[in-house]
Amino acid sequence: MDTRQINVLVLAYLGDTIYEDYVRKFLIQKGIGNVHDLQSASVQYVSAKSQAKYLQALLDQNLLYEEEIAIVKRARNYKTTSHPKNCDIVTYKYATGLEALIGALELEKKNDRIDTLMEYILGGTLCSCVEETLQ
Repeated sequence: MDTRQINVLVLAYLGDTIYEDYVRKFLIQKGIGNVHDLQSASVQYVSAKSQAKYLQALLDQNLLYEEEIAIVKRARNYKTTSHPKNCDIVTYKYATGLEALIGALELEKKNDRIDTLMEYILGGTLCSCVEETLQ
């Protein structure tokens, strides 16, 4: 499947579900057994602000391949005027870039690569670096 032909918002739509699935499984595996606590803990990973910071950290650490950066840029540069009221348009576009990347990797059946990126986000050094900047 040529993901370059798919609308980046469609890729982000898919990527959002994949990303959130990883986060939910990660939090459950950490031992959080209460749904309210799971929801509260997930915000540090799934909010647009968090996603934008994780993407920026991936870029800053040179952890993305050129073709992955191209997907992110395509999503980030997609013309849109709407965004959630709780974040600015730049933050929203960066979050969309991360989601589109995850969606594209899913459609390309690059599950190992998704695992690697999510490991950086959820369990690696990026997680602690970004968490410090969010507080």
